[in-house]
Amino acid sequence: MNKNNKSIPYTALSNESIEEIKAVVENKKLRVAIYCRLSEEDRDKENKEDDSRSIQNQKLMLTEYAIRQGWEIQGVYSDDDYTGADRNRPKFNKILELAEQKEIDIILCKSQSRFTRELELVEKYINGLFIEWGIRFIGLVDNADTEVKGNKKSRQINGLVNEWYLEDLSDNIKSILKSKREKGLHTGGLVLYGYQKDPKKKGHLIIDPKAAKVVREVFSLYNQGMGKTAIARKLNNRGTPNPTQYKAQQGIAYKTPPSELGTKWKYFSISNMLSNEMYIGNMVQGKYGSVHYKSKKNKPKPKEDWVIVKGTHEPIIDMNLWNSVQSKINANFKPFSGGKIGIFAKKCKCKNCGYTLKTSKSHGDRYLRCPTRQVDKSSCVGSFVAEKTVERTVLKELNSLIKQYLNVDQLEEKVILNQFRNDKELLQKEIKQYQAKVNKYGKALKELFMQKVNESITQEEFVSLSAELRKDKEHIEALLTDKQKKLLELNNEQETLKSKRQLLEQYVNVTELTREMVDNLIDYIEVGEKDPTTKKKSIKIYWRI
Repeated sequence: MNKNNKSIPYTALSNESIEEIKAVVENKKLRVAIYCRLSEEDRDKENKEDDSRSIQNQKLMLTEYAIRQGWEIQGVYSDDDYTGADRNRPKFNKILELAEQKEIDIILCKSQSRFTRELELVEKYINGLFIEWGIRFIGLVDNADTEVKGNKKSRQINGLVNEWYLEDLSDNIKSILKSKREKGLHTGGLVLYGYQKDPKKKGHLIIDPKAAKVVREVFSLYNQGMGKTAIARKLNNRGTPNPTQYKAQQGIAYKTPPSELGTKWKYFSISNMLSNEMYIGNMVQGKYGSVHYKSKKNKPKPKEDWVIVKGTHEPIIDMNLWNSVQSKINANFKPFSGGKIGIFAKKCKCKNCGYTLKTSKSHGDRYLRCPTRQVDKSSCVGSFVAEKTVERTVLKELNSLIKQYLNVDQLEEKVILNQFRNDKELLQKEIKQYQAKVNKYGKALKELFMQKVNESITQEEFVSLSAELRKDKEHIEALLTDKQKKLLELNNEQETLKSKRQLLEQYVNVTELTREMVDNLIDYIEVGEKDPTTKKKSIKIYWRI
């Protein structure tokens, strides 16, 4: 030993100390989080306040299992009335948070599908992050267990089957809804103001006397010559609850709180009511459609795709009054003299409340004003601006944009075009390579199937190998789709740049706006209050270019 180095004294642990450490390690209980979810097929609540029996049964089964294993139950988390494809489940996300923070050791569910039906989340969490975080996942009835060697393939196959289930379920639901709608049955959760669900006949609507009285009053007032804004103001001054507030008072639950949806009658709520065929006894449904079976977002459908069935329920408005009101609506649509639509019609929004500004006339000049301010002064400070002011602002910004865009020198433009060409060539080469790989995997799957037919391999081997091949093939197909999408985007971007130049070249040194120009160039314009310093109106333009 080097004399300059001091030796470190070693103190041997006594037998008693060793036994104490062993006891602590052996007695440390694993922390388990139990997760339950109510699925669509086993919903059987006795009342809205209680958990479903399904949830109760899951809790009992999983709790007993955890106790038998000697685990410490950190908590029992349940999501009721949520699908396995919903990523916004509150308790599901709480479990993920606990796992990431390593506050639990095990996640215990009835089955993998109760945790998630999405293959993407199976791969991301169960086969990925949980293993990194040292979290064991157990699906009790389908034997999904991340601690069991060789269990990954079965989890992946389960994930794939669950993914197909979601897609099939979505198609089935759409088909059922379409069939019901075509029969004139009401399929929505909420009912149009003025009606209520018939407790004796599913899918049938009956009149709500109290709300129907307000609907009749609205139609009558408009027929007598009162404007939509004036009607909304009258109802607000009288304290009549708007449809959202009225339904909340009836105990109808909203996912979005009524306070966020607004509690005042507004121009557009009156306008929509006056043109809704439901009030003459026609069932109008299918105005919106989902973007994708995994998404809750909806997009509006063209009117020709709506499902309209006549005479399905008792009308609130008789045909004479309806026809009279529709005639007045059509006759009153004169936004500009000569029957032409205003250059900023439906283009300007109030910065404070988000509602579309209405056009009004005063002493020969046109103004844009917030309809919310007109119907209820307390709910919005209101945007108000002269149309000429908006036009001057748009022209100034437009000429500045044109100057910046068209002043790109030839050398810079050439560099951009060369980059486009190089990127396109690279993408086309990669697409060709991926396509060849996809074909190769397709051929391999066919050959594997023939081996199974010829009994060269067992059923178990076929399932295992085909699952791996399909996974690899799907991965390559996803990459191929991504490259094809990028190529399409690149082509679109190139065409967009070309069309932008051609578009802007038309408006060099423009001094006056037209409706066509506004439609082509502007998405919308946001109008706010005056700046206290500059005393100028706050006008923000959202360009399409």
